[in-house]
Amino acid sequence: MFPARLADPMADERTQPFWDAALAGRLSIARCDTCGTFVFPAEPFCFSCRGAAFTYTDLPGTGTIYTFTVVRHPLAPRLAEVVPYVSGVVELDGTQGAGCRVIANIVDVDPETVQIGDRVRIRFDRITDTYAVPRFGPDAG
Repeated sequence: MFPARLADPMADERTQPFWDAALAGRLSIARCDTCGTFVFPAEPFCFSCRGAAFTYTDLPGTGTIYTFTVVRHPLAPRLAEVVPYVSGVVELDGTQGAGCRVIANIVDVDPETVQIGDRVRIRFDRITDTYAVPRFGPDAG
């Protein structure tokens, strides 16, 4: 389900801590040292206060489906065997205000019954020795 040519996270100094945590099975997001806003993906400046210093903070890895789409037509012939699949936006628990949101595949769900508001938990599927892909599945509680 993952294109073979994408075997490395192509990280830089701002995003490498996220990928290192992913390899260890943890969800860690950059948090502004000035105002506490979570910024994902990591950026040079906080979108809230323009602060430039961040500390990566581990989150519980749970959240709620904010929105989603069911992909029914393969984007490439080699993906034909995995359709239909669900791609969605997950609002993460443990973040501020409207919440930090992550785009990821929603796995181990029935594409016909998945709903906005469903509770999910992150998992990291190791693709290579340097790359673990975040995906969300049902949160059993």
